[in-house]
Amino acid sequence: MLEIKDSVAVITGGGGGIGASLAKYWVKQGGKVVLFDILEELLDKTKAELETLHGEVTTIVGDVTNEEDCSRLADMVIDKYGKINLVAPFAGITKDGFIVSTDRHTGKVKNKMSLDQFQSVLDVNLTGVFLIVRECAERMINNDCNGLICLVSSIGSLGTAGQINYSSSKAAMSVIPKVMTAAFFRQGLSQRLRCVAIAPGYTGTEMVKGMDEKVIDKILHQVPLGRLIEPEEVTSLVGELYRNEACAGDVYFIHGGLRLGSRG
Repeated sequence: MLEIKDSVAVITGGGGGIGASLAKYWVKQGGKVVLFDILEELLDKTKAELETLHGEVTTIVGDVTNEEDCSRLADMVIDKYGKINLVAPFAGITKDGFIVSTDRHTGKVKNKMSLDQFQSVLDVNLTGVFLIVRECAERMINNDCNGLICLVSSIGSLGTAGQINYSSSKAAMSVIPKVMTAAFFRQGLSQRLRCVAIAPGYTGTEMVKGMDEKVIDKILHQVPLGRLIEPEEVTSLVGELYRNEACAGDVYFIHGGLRLGSRG
């Protein structure tokens, strides 16, 4: 079993949402966090909150889709702390829409998803994860670190209408743990490096809670638990996956019993 105390977590998208929640959980357990986000004002806000908890936190502004930024992040963590124990590439975006949208009256296509709308989501949610994981894994191996790479998939990976871009990116997250675990095993690294993914359902982040109440009520009709999943419940799962070294190569759903219907 691994201990969170004094361990170093690298969290992208750390300025808000589940990333910020994980940072709070980590410092409460005595760990150290390095937060990476493209929005400096969000990083500053989260850092101030963590410092009230007497947490050790470092922030760095950068873009997960930029190769040099990701390399700079990994180098900075090793230079400052000498190790990386948890990699949590939680930065992500959505740009929802049907691939083709029809007119209600004519039945003809009136709009279609743009290439940018599709590609920009893949750039952040998939390529950004690849870059962060690649750079951090290299430093973890070269510095004999012991730890976990924890990705974020989603219930949306099972297929949600209007999210061909987002669902595709999250479906990719569900296979990466198996691929990386096999690679670590073949190279004799799997006793100290692991990869898993968590797959939250509808989670009560500030963004979700700010949605129209009627939309939230419609969502909750699909959730047997009868409420949104709290970010703290998601981050608690990350903590247990980190501690338990028997957890490797799989996706762990946390959705309150949700099953998407045929209409997504």
